[in-house]
Amino acid sequence: MAQITSGIRRVLSLPAAYDALQRLLGSVRGRERLYRDYIAPQLGDVVVDVGCGTAAILDLIPDHVRYFGFDLSDKYIAAARARYGNRGEFHCADITAIAADVVPASTTTLAIGLLHHLGDDGCRHLLRAIRDRLAPGGRLITLDGTFVPHQGWMSRTLVAADRGRNIRTPDAYAALVPDGMSVTTHVLNDLLRMPYAHCILVCTKDAVARSGAGRVPDPVSSLAQQR
Repeated sequence: MAQITSGIRRVLSLPAAYDALQRLLGSVRGRERLYRDYIAPQLGDVVVDVGCGTAAILDLIPDHVRYFGFDLSDKYIAAARARYGNRGEFHCADITAIAADVVPASTTTLAIGLLHHLGDDGCRHLLRAIRDRLAPGGRLITLDGTFVPHQGWMSRTLVAADRGRNIRTPDAYAALVPDGMSVTTHVLNDLLRMPYAHCILVCTKDAVARSGAGRVPDPVSSLAQQR
């Protein structure tokens, strides 16, 4: 995983510090919007959260949805277990290294703030594993900082300062999606309190679509959504 962990960024390995920074940046509001407009699970859905951190998304997910969180940080997973107990099932593990039957086939898999920490080969390996664990018609939703044309200097500077060292353009993120999945690309600039460009990929596994699949807003185009 390619990221900077020295200096002040080392502090972010502490769950309390990470959560405090997220609140300061206004990510709670952004998470609510992401949930409402893109995730929105339905009764009986199975959500797998890869790189779940402290699993804060569970504040929004209703009890009738089964949740499985994966993260490589034992501190984050311990914090998630302490906060949510048996509300979800939490694994300090690499999802690509566990048997496929450890969790049921997911209807929605999340990879929020993850791809920009991985090189191209690592992303392709991860996305293939996620595809294989999705139910037919299931969705993968990713969110990462991005570089776009005509991006303001503050947004570009803040995105470039991220711990992850693999910030990509929206087209470069989409190019990592494996065969067997369709993808739509969305660019939003107002998920945080500060100017910051995010790329959202909504990837749907090829198959007869399940009821309710494709509930996300129809994109006009990634650039048209810049504000």
